[in-house]
Amino acid sequence: MKFMEEIIVIGAGLAGSEAAYQIAKQGFKVKLYEMRPVKFTPAHKTDLFGELVCSNSLRSKELTKAVGLLKEELIRLGSLIMEAAINCEIPGGKAWVVDRECFSKYITQKLLEHPKVEVIIEEVTDIPKDKIVIIATGPLTSDALAKSLSAIIDVPFLHFYDALSPIIYAESINWDKVFVADRGSEGEGVYVNCPMTKEEYESFVDELLKAEKVPLHPFEEPKYFEGCLPIEVMAERGKETLLYGPMKPVGLIDPRTGKEPYAVVQLRPENRQKTLYNMVGFQTKLKYHEQERVFRMIPGLEKAEFARYGSIHRNTFVNAPLVLNSYLQLKNHPHIFLAGQITGVEGYVESTAMGWLAGINALRLVQGKPLITPPPETAIGSLIYYLQTANPKHFQPMNVNWGLIPPLEKKVPKKDKYYLLFQRALKKLNEWLKEID
Repeated sequence: MKFMEEIIVIGAGLAGSEAAYQIAKQGFKVKLYEMRPVKFTPAHKTDLFGELVCSNSLRSKELTKAVGLLKEELIRLGSLIMEAAINCEIPGGKAWVVDRECFSKYITQKLLEHPKVEVIIEEVTDIPKDKIVIIATGPLTSDALAKSLSAIIDVPFLHFYDALSPIIYAESINWDKVFVADRGSEGEGVYVNCPMTKEEYESFVDELLKAEKVPLHPFEEPKYFEGCLPIEVMAERGKETLLYGPMKPVGLIDPRTGKEPYAVVQLRPENRQKTLYNMVGFQTKLKYHEQERVFRMIPGLEKAEFARYGSIHRNTFVNAPLVLNSYLQLKNHPHIFLAGQITGVEGYVESTAMGWLAGINALRLVQGKPLITPPPETAIGSLIYYLQTANPKHFQPMNVNWGLIPPLEKKVPKKDKYYLLFQRALKKLNEWLKEID
């Protein structure tokens, strides 16, 4: 294969732009393909690279937030996207707010002017077989390219609508009000069950039906599958509908009463450490503040903290545990790397991180160097670890959050925990960079 000539990057969003820049600044030639303005996606309005939907899309800049740690790691790794964010930042309180036009123009200019980057404006419909390729086409990957990618992967992998249930931090669950058991099995299981009385259930459904919902974009109007209806859509079919769906109590005995509750909300472990729990069957279009208000009515979740809110939107992503290795290569086609949301991460900053790693590893493959993965104690490494170890039967995209990062060896007060995790991550990152250099 003619790997030594150039690396192909498909897509000039945040992930593709980051990948192309990391390769080019090491002096290697990149062909960067972008289909806009020849063909637009429903979400894009300009032909600029790295276009954001909102000025606060980069989210919090607080270092007590996991996304704050991820941004700090990217800054230290020489990220183009974070360079643009720093140069185009505008006042926004605790959020990292940027002037969107300035941000995209900065990225576009950097790549257009780079002598090692050749920008080609056309849609790629077939994946090159004789080049190293990074596919960074985002959640709205064109149908033609998605079909080409699907043809070379041995397992069913592409999802065109995300139906995400909220994820709760384990430490925020009131364990005195819940019990652990699997439906119909004897002994302790893995599911955490939040039992409800008839009065609690009816009050919950009343508030669920009143709650505000996020309006769908025209291109996101899904034809819901019966197996993953939004929780509020199910409730609209009748007050008792949920009792025969995700809240059915059949086969679950509360050990404190010896009886079957009137209704049950089940939580499933989301990772091996059991620091995160998924609200089973609670995919939703409720606004975030309404999810907090309504779902905290559930016994045991009165003080629930959300690592990820529920949502339903169009997205294209692979079943990463089956498809990708820890270097972001396709397992059965190692000359093809994936980057951005198509890998199974959620969010602009997370996509940028995957672009950085895919770009670095594609370059190292050309150079004949060992490929690399950041330590799991870092924010970037924790995302890769999630992509590798999540249950493929229930795999869904994930934002960076503290629940993905290995806990500290010793228990510390909550007010100190995030600072110590932050410091440990940066220490591990620095040690890792010395090792790979």
